[in-house]
Amino acid sequence: MSLQFTDEEFQSAWKELDEPQLEGGWELFVETKGVQIYRLYDKETGLYEYKVLGVLTTCSAELCADVYMDLAYRKSWDSYVAELYENDFSGQTAIYWEVKYPMLMSHRDYVYIRERRDLDVDGRKIWVILARSAPQIQCAEKKGVIRVKDYKQSVAMESDGGCGTKVFMNYFDNPGGMIPTCLVNWAAKTGVPGFLTDMQKACSNYSNYCQKK
Repeated sequence: MSLQFTDEEFQSAWKELDEPQLEGGWELFVETKGVQIYRLYDKETGLYEYKVLGVLTTCSAELCADVYMDLAYRKSWDSYVAELYENDFSGQTAIYWEVKYPMLMSHRDYVYIRERRDLDVDGRKIWVILARSAPQIQCAEKKGVIRVKDYKQSVAMESDGGCGTKVFMNYFDNPGGMIPTCLVNWAAKTGVPGFLTDMQKACSNYSNYCQKK
C-alpha cells in the first residue's frame, strides 16, 4: 500500500461536507449537542465505521485545522493521550500515538501517517486532514500495549458562514483485543461529541498557548 494520499481521497473527504455519502447501510447512530453520528457495520471485523457531522460554533476552520495538527498542544488538552509525537522511522515520517484506556484494559498505540491540504474549491476555503495507520513502518511495540494496525480518519472543515466551523469526519478503528460492545458504543456516543467540545475549548486557548511557547 502506498504511504501517500491521493487527490481523489482529499476530494471525496471535502465533498461530504456538502452531501454525506450514506447509501449502502449507513444508519443514524446518535444525534447530540448538534452533532450527528452515522455508523456502518463492517462484517469482516464486527465493528463499525463512523461518519460525523457537526458545527464548532466558536472557532474558525483554519484555527481548528491548526489546533488539530499541533501534536504538542494536544498533549495539554486531550486527557486520553499517553504519548504523541512525530518522528522519522527508517526514513519515513510518521506519528506515534499511545492512547489511555480504562483501568484493567491495555493501552492502544498507533503508528500512522497524515497529510493536511488547504484547498480552494471555487472560492471556498476548505481544510482537509487525512490519516491512516502504516503497519509497514518499523516501530518497536511496547510490552502491555496493543498496536492498532487498522485505523483511518479523514476530517474536512470550512466556515459555517458565521464565526464557526462546519466539520465532517469519517473514521474506522480496530482496537484489537476483547473490548465489550457497550464500551465501544459508549466511546462512539460520548467520546466524539466530547472530543469536539474539548477541541473547541482548545481552540479558544490556542493563542495563549502559542504566546507562552
